Amino acid sequence: MTLTSTLKDGCLIITTDGYLNNTGGELIAEECYKFLDDGVNKIVIDLLLTKVVNSIGISILIEILERLINAEGKMIFINLDPAIDKTFAIMGLSQFAGKAGSLEEALGAF
Repeated sequence: MTLTSTLKDGCLIITTDGYLNNTGGELIAEECYKFLDDGVNKIVIDLLLTKVVNSIGISILIEILERLINAEGKMIFINLDPAIDKTFAIMGLSQFAGKAGSLEEALGAF
C-alpha cells in the first residue's frame, strides 16, 4: 500500500494505492492522526486504486472514525469499488462515514 496526502481547504485528502490490510490501514491511520493532532477534522479517502479491503483494514478505519467523531469531524470515501462499498455497508462503516461520487462533491459535503 502506498498513499499520498494533500491538504485542501482545511480538508485532508488521502489517495490510496494497494491492498487495505493491517499495513495499509496503519499507514492511513498514521497520516490521519498526524493531521487530527493539528486540528484537521475533515478527511476524504480516495480508494480508486484500492480494490481489496480486509477486516483488519476495516477495523483500523473504524478506529480512525471513532477518534474523528470525538473531534467532531467527518470522513468521506470517494471512488469506492462496488464490492468495497457493499463490504463497508455490511460492516457498519457507512453509518459513520459518508461517500461521494467525486472529490468536489465530497468537499462540498463538509
